[in-house]
Amino acid sequence: MKAPERLILNVVPGMPLIAPGDDLGAIIIAAMTKADLAPVAGDIVVVAQKVVSKAQGRYVDLADIVPSARARELAVEVEKDPRLVEVILSESVRVVRRRPRLLIVEHRDGYVAANAGVDRSNIDAAPARDVVLLLPMEPDAAAEMLRQRLAKHFRQPLGVIVSDSFGRPWRRGTVGVALGSAGIAALNDLRGRPDLFGRPLQVTETALADEVASAASLLMGQADEAHPVVLVSGLAVAKQQCPARALIRPAAEDLFR
Repeated sequence: MKAPERLILNVVPGMPLIAPGDDLGAIIIAAMTKADLAPVAGDIVVVAQKVVSKAQGRYVDLADIVPSARARELAVEVEKDPRLVEVILSESVRVVRRRPRLLIVEHRDGYVAANAGVDRSNIDAAPARDVVLLLPMEPDAAAEMLRQRLAKHFRQPLGVIVSDSFGRPWRRGTVGVALGSAGIAALNDLRGRPDLFGRPLQVTETALADEVASAASLLMGQADEAHPVVLVSGLAVAKQQCPARALIRPAAEDLFR
């Protein structure tokens, strides 16, 4: 894939609050149509994981959670609600790091993230409920379902990315990352391609899906912007495909575990 000289990113305006069971594909299509945003071949639709999780009904009411002894012990150490810690542990396969007010875990889908992505922000719960939202189930599959729906309606080959914001080791601040993708090569292998002076690249792989998710995150925002869908045009993605799961470094290659 040749690097583009220009990208165009458009917020898809008018997205309503999403509720469990909503037809997210139909809602995105309606919002894009109303905004006169007609994607062309190779465009990518980036969708915030939060609306995917909401449509899947990935809510947990902490009032229904009985924390285990392990969760209660860890909650004291990290100064968090033991019920929340229990939910985090249920979504995780191991605790990576911990300190007061911080719990880094390996999610069962392979992501290393704070609190296993369990979140309280931008959740429209009743005041009397203490509700958290989990990451989507099978995000690559969720991206593929949306891709099929959008591609069929707009009659164009499209890509879809389900994105979230993660922190990073050694760097402050969060950036957009791809939890799921479809219709694109999430990992772009440049090994063997010549550099500027004709020398073949030896190790270069680019996380294309993460780069696109990060660009879209600039428009999505993190607070009350209410822009969960962004249309990315001009990338001219390659025909080969691989899912976002390919971005997770295998344990055997991870020098920092």
